[in-house]
Amino acid sequence: MGAVRALSYDAIIIGGGAAGLYCAMHAGRRGKRVLVIEHNTEVGAKILISGGGRCNFTNVNAGPDRFISANPHFARSALTRHTQRDFIAHVEKHGIPYYEKTLGQLFCEGARSSRRIVQMLLDECAAAGVAIRIGCRVSRVEHNGLYQVDTNQGAFEASALIIATGGLPIPKLGATGFAFDIARQFGVPVVELRPALVPLTFGETDLAWMKPLSGLSADIIARAGKATFREAALFTHRGLSGPSILQISSYWRAGEAIEIDWLPDSAPDVLARRKRERPKAQFRTIVAELLSDRLANALSDALPQGPIGDMKDAALIEAVQKLKAWPLTPIGTEGYAKAEVMAGGVDTNALSQQTMETRAKPGLYFIGEAVDVTGWLGGYNFQWAWSSGWATAQAL
Repeated sequence: MGAVRALSYDAIIIGGGAAGLYCAMHAGRRGKRVLVIEHNTEVGAKILISGGGRCNFTNVNAGPDRFISANPHFARSALTRHTQRDFIAHVEKHGIPYYEKTLGQLFCEGARSSRRIVQMLLDECAAAGVAIRIGCRVSRVEHNGLYQVDTNQGAFEASALIIATGGLPIPKLGATGFAFDIARQFGVPVVELRPALVPLTFGETDLAWMKPLSGLSADIIARAGKATFREAALFTHRGLSGPSILQISSYWRAGEAIEIDWLPDSAPDVLARRKRERPKAQFRTIVAELLSDRLANALSDALPQGPIGDMKDAALIEAVQKLKAWPLTPIGTEGYAKAEVMAGGVDTNALSQQTMETRAKPGLYFIGEAVDVTGWLGGYNFQWAWSSGWATAQAL
């Protein structure tokens, strides 16, 4: 590559995020000479902002069934060979205090404590002799017996090239489509990319009743196809957000409807039973006791009016069933700027599930979010970064 002699390594990892650093430290431990190239001026940008600065670094329930992929079995090998318990052991070894929040989510304790996870990775990389270059921008990648990488800090070469540059979400942190450019350059197929774990947006008809509720949170069940999540939903000025909506967004596809259960703790005959106790109560009054005044009022135009004692049990049951299976059709999402992760990515059929190596191009690996493996909300995507990074490190 030109007249300048390239510096040689056993492996070059492009991307200094969770997957890249974790892969580097494990490869370095195995005696490999490893270089990490990061185009930002510091490593671990997404780690630092995760969990409001407390880093939701894994989930005690992380298992293959909590991940989405065109090949749902692909992630099993890495996730079962290097589990959440293995990563927790690193956290404990470094004396980082953590706690379980809800639904198995593990967070570091204290404001800005996510920096301790980044420092842990940096310390482990340093102990393993890993070289890290920040502010290092790649201008060209070629393969001529070895992988050769041209950057603004010089030329480098290695027999193994690991792409750990993540996906498209949160471009303000420096996210790019670099991984997919490299995949296409070397003939590796890419599954359609789309935002995931992202707020959903709605058209003017729905926004007419949603906007006045902006800021209101409600405990719901959200459904899309066979996927079902019970957590909070949050009304926004553009539609719906909150954990249940972010979860279901990963399963939603454009043009499809989702279904909301506004009364997750109520049986279909709840109003019929209330009628025996309070026949003169207004329908809206009883619904407001089950939901909230604001939400009940917003939904009331599509529901019966008047005293519940004047309504037949069948009509009351039908009304409750409508509240428990309320159809909504989003018009889109808030895009990569607000998405926590990305669905789609490098086609897993083109990779070894044991090592993440591309089948068509020996020595080329893709790990972390760049791969078509998307976890649920709550630390699952970090666990995929750790597990996939570890798997590749064992193969180097």
